[in-house]
Amino acid sequence: MSAGTDPLLPDFSTLARGRFTYFPVAPGRVEFAMEVRNALLRARPQVVALELPTTLQAAWVRAVSRLPEMSVILYGEEEEEGRAIYVPVEPADPFTEAIRTGIEIGAEILFAEPDAGERPHLKDSYPDSYALRSIGLARYVEAYRVWPQERSPEIAAHAAGIAWKLQGAHPEASVFVVLSLNLLDPVLDAMEEPQAQPMARTRREGVKLLNPHPESLAEIAAEYPFLQTRYEEYRKLATDPDLVDRRRVQLQLLREAEKRYEKSTGEAVVYWQRRLVARYTRNLALSAGGLCAGLFDIVVAARSLVDDNYAWDVWETAGGYPFQHAASDLMTVRISGEEVWVDTKRLLLRRRLPSAKRRLRPVGLKGRKKEKFPGEWTAQTGTGGICSFPPEDLVVENYGRYLKKKGKSILSEERTRTEPFTTSLLDGVDLRETIRNWHEGRIFVRQFQKIQGEVGSVIVIFDEDRRDRYNYMTTWLGEHRNESDMAFYATDPFENLAGPGIGRGEYGGFLMSLPARRMYDVWHDPDYDLAETKPERLLLAGLDYSLERHVVYVAAKPPRSVFRSVAARSGRTIVYIPIGQLSPVSLKKLRVVHVLDGYDKRAIAKDYIW
Repeated sequence: MSAGTDPLLPDFSTLARGRFTYFPVAPGRVEFAMEVRNALLRARPQVVALELPTTLQAAWVRAVSRLPEMSVILYGEEEEEGRAIYVPVEPADPFTEAIRTGIEIGAEILFAEPDAGERPHLKDSYPDSYALRSIGLARYVEAYRVWPQERSPEIAAHAAGIAWKLQGAHPEASVFVVLSLNLLDPVLDAMEEPQAQPMARTRREGVKLLNPHPESLAEIAAEYPFLQTRYEEYRKLATDPDLVDRRRVQLQLLREAEKRYEKSTGEAVVYWQRRLVARYTRNLALSAGGLCAGLFDIVVAARSLVDDNYAWDVWETAGGYPFQHAASDLMTVRISGEEVWVDTKRLLLRRRLPSAKRRLRPVGLKGRKKEKFPGEWTAQTGTGGICSFPPEDLVVENYGRYLKKKGKSILSEERTRTEPFTTSLLDGVDLRETIRNWHEGRIFVRQFQKIQGEVGSVIVIFDEDRRDRYNYMTTWLGEHRNESDMAFYATDPFENLAGPGIGRGEYGGFLMSLPARRMYDVWHDPDYDLAETKPERLLLAGLDYSLERHVVYVAAKPPRSVFRSVAARSGRTIVYIPIGQLSPVSLKKLRVVHVLDGYDKRAIAKDYIW
């Protein structure tokens, strides 16, 4: 197929001028990187010219040789002392891809942009590049050129400098020019007449090439690293463009984040949350004039419709880039999306040379510390003793008191007597019953019978554990008189470490009983062998250790009827509260348990627990 009839290429009758072929792109967009590579592999020109500063060519070509590992070019501004600029060199950028593919096909690489100080402001608001998958490159470029941008004398001079460099290219070579869409027409016009050499520097001192830390990539890259990983896979296979389809990649990103979220928290993202995340990200994209949501919007949606932990897992998954390493022959730097200091110089963050950096890290997400090397935290366990995290103890104790009050209120409601008003209001008017019988023209009052006894033990069952998922069973004693003895079953906390000697697990169920320091090992007590399940063993222990008449049992299903008889024989009553009546938000916070491998870990636990 000829270039003029290929629907994926611009109309070369207007963008091919003699030996020059112009290929306009939107900087930093993976779809244009794909188009540039495919076009170069078909055309195989002798010279690949790029709208990049001539003084950065050596550093940029060296950075391209490191790909797929990303680099950062750092240089200072002589006009403003103390000011520096960094430029990330990433594989999904069309200019970087043009250099990379040009070197592969043996073409000469020519940087054509004059380094004449401050670059003139060029509006770089492009239609969403995802449109290329449906309308093709030709119609995209045509639609953009219908409404040309205003030109200033500075823009005309800048385009003239690029034209001068192009006119000085090899006179007999075919030249493939990759430049931004917003400079296409100014450069085409400038090429119509000979240009004079611009007043620009030919060398720049102090240009450095740095290795960005893997944890910095999500903030500094124009395309999030998870997508760029898929682009690298596409370059190797060169057959399946769906590997880089934004919507498909976004779905893969959310699925990978779900797995991390479930592993770290024990919670699962359900179908209605997935549907709402998809709808919300679509609406955010449309409100910004795009077709697909960016990483910032995806994280915002994850946080809004699930929680901060899921949003963090989405952010961490999106920032994962297996080709980047902290150890490098270059200096490795951590670069923030807001401000960065290297050698006491402040770095001005920019997405790319033509535009300012705008994809900053979402605020409001608490960071999580990580191991310096695999197994670091595991090596700091095994002291032989375990303890709880006091702030979590307070939350559990407060919720236990709330359940006791709720249990008493349920008993009170069960023993309420309602009757028509005659001579006494008793304990007040029963509005519900009065309205229900309004047609009779009578007022109903109610009387609360006194509740005998208090609530002692509290049992909360999140999961009956039919699949034996919760294999960590222990009993620990309260450390003071206001802290309950507790028996619980949970996931093994030391299989999911949150810090050095700090395990993070998920309750399947627990028993709380006051006063403290009375409870033996519930899980090996033969008195409770009647129980067929873990919740039943906790219920038997709760009846046994309760000093009060009533025992609260919270679960999805009420206990078997035999336990009512067991409770009656010991002078106890079971107050059943369906778990569906309680706040799922409160239960979600309550369900996480941290087990510390020794009392010394309490001093550092707050820095690792999230």
